[in-house]
Amino acid sequence: MLVETYHALTKAVEAGAPLIFAFHGTGGDETQFFDLAQQILPKAGVVSPRGDVSEMGAARFFRRTREGVYDMDDLAQRTEAMAAFVADHKARHPETPIYGFGYSNGANILASVAMAHPELFHRIGLLHPLIPWEPEAAPALVGKRVLITAGQRDPICPWPLSQRLIDWFASQGAEVTTHVHDGGHEMRQEEILALSNLLQVPE
Repeated sequence: MLVETYHALTKAVEAGAPLIFAFHGTGGDETQFFDLAQQILPKAGVVSPRGDVSEMGAARFFRRTREGVYDMDDLAQRTEAMAAFVADHKARHPETPIYGFGYSNGANILASVAMAHPELFHRIGLLHPLIPWEPEAAPALVGKRVLITAGQRDPICPWPLSQRLIDWFASQGAEVTTHVHDGGHEMRQEEILALSNLLQVPE
C-alpha cells in the first residue's frame, strides 16, 4: 500500500518514551503543537503533519462543504491515508506506545482514524472535536485512554454533539476523561493541563 507523505515536523523518540502525533486545527500547520508535545514529554518522539487540504489558504485534513458539514467521501479517503501514515511510523517503532492529540479539525481527523483503526493509538486527546455522524461500534477501543475537551457555548462544536461523542467513547469501553469549560471554541490552559495529564500518566 502506498503511504501518503505529509509535510511534517518530526523529532526522534528516545528509548522508553512514546511517539506522539500532533494534529493542528484549521488554519494551523505542523508548528502549532510541535513544541507543546515536546514540552509535555521531552523524551517523546513527535510527528506533527500538515493537513494537505487548502480551504481558501487554510490548511485542513479533509474537505467540508460548509461549517459543520463534511465531505464524507473525502473524509473516508483521507482517514485511510492518515491511518496508513500513522501505521507506517508505528511499524518502525514496534515497542513504542503511540499517542495522538489534536485540536478542532485535527481532533476530527484523529477521532476518525481512531474510530476506523482503534488499534493504532494507545492514548487519544481530542480537543474540541466535532463528529456530526453516528460512528460504528469500535470494540477495540476498550481500555484506551481518551481525553475529550469542549466548551458548553462552542458555536462550532455544539455541546450536545460533544456529549454524544463522550458517551460514544464510554460505550466502547474506553477510559474517558473530560474537561468542559463554560466558553466557546477557544482552548484554555486547563485543557492543556488535562492533555498533559493524559500523556504523562505512566503505562
